[in-house]
Amino acid sequence: MKAKIPKIPKAISVFTLAMINVAAVSSVKNWPFTAELGFSSMFYFILAALVFFFPVSLVSAELATGWPKRGGVYLWVKEAFGPKWGFLAVWLQWIENIVWYPTVLSFAAGTVAYLVNPNLANSTIYTIVMVLLIFWGATIANFFGMKTSGWFSDMGAICGTLIPGTIIILLGGYWLIEGAPLQIDFSMDAFLPDFSLSSMVLFTGVLLTFAGIEMSAVHALDVRNPQKDYPKAILLSAILILSLSILGVLAIAIVVPQKDISLTAGTMQAFTIFLSKYNLKALIPFVAILMAAGLFGSVCTWIIGPTKGLLAAGQEGNLPPVFHKTNRHQAPVALMIAQGIIASALCLMFFLMPTISSGFWILTVLVAQLYLVMYVLVLIAALRLRYSQPKHKRPYKVPGGNVGMWVVCGLGILSGVFALLIGYIPPDQFEIGNKTFYTGFLICGTVLGCIAPFIILLFKKPDWKAKD
Repeated sequence: MKAKIPKIPKAISVFTLAMINVAAVSSVKNWPFTAELGFSSMFYFILAALVFFFPVSLVSAELATGWPKRGGVYLWVKEAFGPKWGFLAVWLQWIENIVWYPTVLSFAAGTVAYLVNPNLANSTIYTIVMVLLIFWGATIANFFGMKTSGWFSDMGAICGTLIPGTIIILLGGYWLIEGAPLQIDFSMDAFLPDFSLSSMVLFTGVLLTFAGIEMSAVHALDVRNPQKDYPKAILLSAILILSLSILGVLAIAIVVPQKDISLTAGTMQAFTIFLSKYNLKALIPFVAILMAAGLFGSVCTWIIGPTKGLLAAGQEGNLPPVFHKTNRHQAPVALMIAQGIIASALCLMFFLMPTISSGFWILTVLVAQLYLVMYVLVLIAALRLRYSQPKHKRPYKVPGGNVGMWVVCGLGILSGVFALLIGYIPPDQFEIGNKTFYTGFLICGTVLGCIAPFIILLFKKPDWKAKD
């Protein structure tokens, strides 16, 4: 899902912008839990693209081109509803990343386990220790500024997604051509999902696959004709992301039985089966190193990225001066240490859940819930700005006038609210332990994440605003 958005020259091509979107959004980390859906994952991917990815992409482009100054979601929502709600938006973008770190790093830990002993991927103590080591290593790397972070991010985009994703898709294709045994059914009945609420809960995770597109919307101004070229880039992005995701998910699902898929090590499970089948087991450590390095690079980028956005909001007077501090590399060290402490505490969730996979899933859902609240807020803000600032210059506008804006925003809002609500229902696909704890934790986590910025603002003082 998350990677660096590189600096690019003016007048870039549609294809180049599509590649930027693919790098920003696509991630092999999300493939194992989607593989739990089997062939019906295709149905959910297509649905998510239509009702979520396209609406969020087009609306983000209008907001990014109309309000291109630094601040992103903070600036967009602030323009529509004022600084308090803008602070909530950027806070949600920051806090969901903190919850995201233990999930992506537990995936990295499960991958690294294949260098020593695959059984370690199911060990709670091993997972927590590895998550903390990798996370604080990435945090320290970011103390040296964006240049160092950027190098790791470039590595992450290539090593973490492109290379392993391509390899596993090719192996899956050869497996099908060879006529090897399949663990899923490719019938129309299997394509249409079970529409029970407890089965549809994984749709929340599928939407998370497309999260992050708002980060690349800032490049909508860099194409020659934003009104025509940006939608083309989004369509091409969707085709590429859908193709990579669907083929990658199916590559895992055809060889790993649904009941055996590990949410943190599912990709390596599939690689192990493929490479063992073709007498290439010696390559397993190489693949594990490649993926682990890629995931480390991805985390490096996102440790400092959203923190910069929160820093901008904090310097406008929304956070105490202690959180304004940066070092000589302009890294927001105080905020990064604070997020490190919170992320470390969240790792304890793996002790409270019956399996590593269930711990991974409950944190993944919380990430999605917080992110979806932010997206709904951004979509509502975009609608309001159409009426409150109708004459504001927007180099790119969602087509169809205000009616088109209502349709696009309406789809995004409805799908976001539906996925948010259904996420509180315990899934049937794997063991989650006490259902009351599961739902209660998610509700409390969502509510606390949303009210925390307002609690902070209750103590706001005039001297919180940074001096020019």
